Amino acid sequence: MTTLRSVAVVGLGQMGRGIALRLIEAGFEVRVHNRTAARMEPLAARGAQACPSARAACEGADAVLAVVSDDAASRAIWLGQDGILKAALVPGALALECSTLSHAWVMELSAHVRRCGLRYLDTPVTGLPEMAATGRLTMLVGAESADLDAARPLLAAISERTIVFGAVGTGTAYKLIVNLLGAIQIASAAESMAIAERAGLDPATVADAIAAGQAGSPQVVRTCRRIVEGRHDEHVVFTPALRLKDVRYALEFARSLGIGSPFGAVAGRAFERLLDLGLRDFNETIVIEVARTQAADPPGAA
Repeated sequence: MTTLRSVAVVGLGQMGRGIALRLIEAGFEVRVHNRTAARMEPLAARGAQACPSARAACEGADAVLAVVSDDAASRAIWLGQDGILKAALVPGALALECSTLSHAWVMELSAHVRRCGLRYLDTPVTGLPEMAATGRLTMLVGAESADLDAARPLLAAISERTIVFGAVGTGTAYKLIVNLLGAIQIASAAESMAIAERAGLDPATVADAIAAGQAGSPQVVRTCRRIVEGRHDEHVVFTPALRLKDVRYALEFARSLGIGSPFGAVAGRAFERLLDLGLRDFNETIVIEVARTQAADPPGAA
């Protein structure tokens, strides 16, 4: 296969919609599928072909990009009765899994894909939804060099940066590491803001001071400012349910390597608490509510 013309995008959440739009704008023939059909309509209006199944979207395609929420959804769209691997893709077609999944499932999936004569690329994405819509994502890649070279036109259309970590599985390994770090930062930022509030400090001033200091990573700054705004039910970027899923996958991966992650486990429990409170679909910065109500350790505890 020397050219990329027909591309299927399966999964049209916030990231998938933006990726599909960018591919349309780049001149690819784009077919889309999403379990909720209404999400296909705006893309169909822009020139994409809406398809009733993942299999239908991938028939004769030169490449497929999958962008779904978790292992279960990924397994269903790839291996299901009307899944991607039931389609007759072009021999040697590119299969890009852009979702954040468990490392174990990525390695299993890559084996399934290769047995079907396709080329698998481990390509989880990072960036905000608006970055997907404007082609400014960062791709975290684990792939064979020749497969990566073949996929460059696709990656160039949807991203401004590609970071290659090595063979298949390494892109997901990094994505789990960085998302675990993000969970720890978000939970600790919320805890710091709760302490500042209880101490009588002005939250906006605290957020500005953090942004100007050494502790102010982009994740921490964004979290603190969303906490000050307080509108956790508006412009939801990433939910507690998704963050907890990523934490669990990361902790599972760490255990497989013989590494403990006590800080990650604590952060995970904070997001578990949000789900217990029925706040799974808010923006993840609502973790401030857990921090505000967390009981203090007894005197003398470290």
